[in-house]
Amino acid sequence: MERFGISVQVKNTPVLDPEFIPMLKFNRAFLQDAKKPVSIAVERADGQIATTHTFIHGTSEMADADRYYIDRLVKTELWMKGGYKVYVNDKDIYDYLRSVYCEGGARAFDWEFMGDVFENPFEVVYTEDIPETLDKPVPMGGHLEGCRIGFDAGGSDRKVSAVIDGETVFSEEVVWLPKINPDPEYHYEGIVSALKTAAAHMPRVDAVGVSSAGIYINNRTMKASLFLKVPKDLYEEKVKDIFIRAITDTFGDVPYAVANDGDVSALAGTMSLNDNNVLGIAMGTSEAVGYVDENGQITGWLNELAFVPVDANPDAMLDEWSGDIGCGVKYFCQDGVNKLAPRAGIELDESLSPAEKLKVTQKLMEEGDERAAKVYESIGCYLGHTLAYYYEKYGFRYVLLLGRVMSGKGGDLLLEKCQQVLNDEYPEAAAGFKLTLPDEKFRRVGQSMAAASLPEMA
Repeated sequence: MERFGISVQVKNTPVLDPEFIPMLKFNRAFLQDAKKPVSIAVERADGQIATTHTFIHGTSEMADADRYYIDRLVKTELWMKGGYKVYVNDKDIYDYLRSVYCEGGARAFDWEFMGDVFENPFEVVYTEDIPETLDKPVPMGGHLEGCRIGFDAGGSDRKVSAVIDGETVFSEEVVWLPKINPDPEYHYEGIVSALKTAAAHMPRVDAVGVSSAGIYINNRTMKASLFLKVPKDLYEEKVKDIFIRAITDTFGDVPYAVANDGDVSALAGTMSLNDNNVLGIAMGTSEAVGYVDENGQITGWLNELAFVPVDANPDAMLDEWSGDIGCGVKYFCQDGVNKLAPRAGIELDESLSPAEKLKVTQKLMEEGDERAAKVYESIGCYLGHTLAYYYEKYGFRYVLLLGRVMSGKGGDLLLEKCQQVLNDEYPEAAAGFKLTLPDEKFRRVGQSMAAASLPEMA
């Protein structure tokens, strides 16, 4: 395959998407002849920095390739690490990034989103003095002593557990509809009700941990789909501190922690594996990711890999929400299955919901349908190439695969194809980490119990 005059060699391509260009393969091919050094740094909350030293060609003939490479690199760093300020030491690249990260620019979605999340105007800064990487990982989780509450705020149900010295003494799951409710009092009352229910089964409450989809910085709800319908003014006033208020209003000054549900899933994985350095990927409604580092700490990175580019093909699948191409959300969730199914000859009723469409392909897979097998083989191929890319960025020791896309025979075939691609094309990555699925111990640990272990007691 050739794009921008760069030849990319790929042995394993998805049978239903032969034009797929793995991002890692593209980057390696690009860098073979790139000689001009360039540094990019992304700054996020509390002065934390993620810095990348790389190369471009720096010639007029390769200007489009240089811009595309840097565009994908910055996009990856923003959604993997997070940030509102991008530093660059090359004037041409600076001018390009300024032209796309602005209102009306090609990356206007990212520009606005990151500014909102980090509560600072998004900036691109030219400087010859690029700051070096600075991380401040947070020791969080794995604390089992005392009387604890774990709350797992899902989009269709909420779960709460009462945990005493590592043993779950009470657990409850309640249906609620947070995504369609514009009144934050509905959410607040639901959270408080769950907390009080769990507290009634313990002699006291020593700590509270919360797991929820979204972006959380210093325990504050910066972005979360649970509050999709809440007006912006009420969001600022009532939602950003909603979990903090619910806990302190109910129990006073007790230790608490609020974390992204992907990070909590990864934490549950470390607890079941009795080891650290775990990347958790849940392939369901979207691609939800969490990471616990080699020291058992949650890094504070965004880990929103749904919006990290994985396909370098300029004609890759478009994500309608972010307006960008080739991002993981279109490859590693139910949308990925539903996009590929028609290419395999599977007709899907457009009146069905995405989850119902997925079930059509899953049912065919259970029946041994070859068309469905092609869908799962293709996603497994995507995943093998992409995990090698993630591995280069994270250096994880385990990948825990979750979510409804991984269920049944389809998940088994997906996993088999993924491992084959890793073995064939990325032997260094295949030897460096292990693919794992949830086991009985993981299910016993559970999301809400892992959430309960988040805060450290004084």
